[in-house]
Amino acid sequence: MKHNKLTIAIGLVSLCLTQLFTPALAQEDEGGRKGTVEASYTKEIDGLAKNKKVQAAFKSILDQNARNRDELIMLTEIPAPPFMEEKRGIRYAAMLQEAGADSVWTDKVGNVIALRKGKKRGRVVVLDGHLDTVFPIETNVKVKTKGDTLYAPGVGDDTRGLVMVVSVLRAMEAAGIETQSDVLFIGSVGEEGLGDLRGVKQLFSPEGPRIDSWISIDGGDIGRVSTMGLGSYRYRITFKGPGGHSWGAFGLANPQHALGSAIHYFSKAADKYTRTGARTSYNVGRIGGGTSVNSIAFESWMEVDMRSEIPENLEQVDAILKASVQQALQEHNAMKRMGPALTVDIKKIGDRPSGELPDNLPLIQRAMAATAYFGASPAVSRGSTNANIPISKGVPAVTLGRGGKAGNAHALNEWFYDDQSYKAIQLALLTLVGEAGFANP
Repeated sequence: MKHNKLTIAIGLVSLCLTQLFTPALAQEDEGGRKGTVEASYTKEIDGLAKNKKVQAAFKSILDQNARNRDELIMLTEIPAPPFMEEKRGIRYAAMLQEAGADSVWTDKVGNVIALRKGKKRGRVVVLDGHLDTVFPIETNVKVKTKGDTLYAPGVGDDTRGLVMVVSVLRAMEAAGIETQSDVLFIGSVGEEGLGDLRGVKQLFSPEGPRIDSWISIDGGDIGRVSTMGLGSYRYRITFKGPGGHSWGAFGLANPQHALGSAIHYFSKAADKYTRTGARTSYNVGRIGGGTSVNSIAFESWMEVDMRSEIPENLEQVDAILKASVQQALQEHNAMKRMGPALTVDIKKIGDRPSGELPDNLPLIQRAMAATAYFGASPAVSRGSTNANIPISKGVPAVTLGRGGKAGNAHALNEWFYDDQSYKAIQLALLTLVGEAGFANP
């Protein structure tokens, strides 16, 4: 899809202004609820954390602090929009190989996968960060430093997550930690926007590797334990007509007018529906079309995002959208005075499944126990992340926060401050080793 420079600039300004007035952390979470950790898992994680090799791994993470900062800057400055992650992926594959993985490969959609073999090899646990950012390839991603704070598009979401994944691998190698299960360290593609989770969908396809447990790193402070997937549908809807001169062809059905009516009917009906029941949202995020102020457009389009906690509500607001579009189409075709009728193309461009996992799953208990070990109160939350796919399939999965301090995700002035962010890496390691099974004598 081609965009002119003006369209890209307007999109980026809109993105930036939106983020200035929204919460900085865990943008798609809804706050969460307090999680309860069973005593047996508290005992397990506390014991594991005291092990000499795990303590050595924790020290290795501390020792990597300067290196992690340098690599965060380096990776951030490699642009990686959805469908254009290849250059960053090549560099990341080299980092995973250098960190000590047994093997590293890139699958057919661009996921970078590193295997660290376990002792028993009966199970497979994943630690994942996503390679892509929301920003177009033209975006200036040069990192600027003010004091100890890094500023750049994508510096937190999710480039910091990638650094954490490779840091955990290095620490396990440095400390000589062995696990019972195989571990896959993954830099995945297509998590953001129109990427539509294509990387993780490929990983859970029949062509993907076996995966028994999934841990994502994506957004938020220590304390975030996202175990619920926020489902969403996204559409690009295009009204089409012959187009013509605003005076000479007056009376033709006008795609722009039809689009405006569709948005009106949809927002009015969806507003009424979403005021009660499970939390559900809707948004017309982008609109476009037309050639000049004195031309009847030959096409007019909008991109729509709808989300809900439960599939039933998502299906209902989806039906409201389609009914509104058809109402507008019929109305404006009835109004035309000459020429052919309008047509409409409804294309689904995003489908993220919802789902929930019970708090008593061992992976979730271990993640919450590790969170408590580092002095934070675990909050079980809902989000739209790579974990949506395994959650929807009933595979144990969590998304953990990147730690440190960060703000303005998805904005041009995104920032990251290394405020004891090593703790988030240690937490991820502790959760991973607990789930993969500590195999050292």
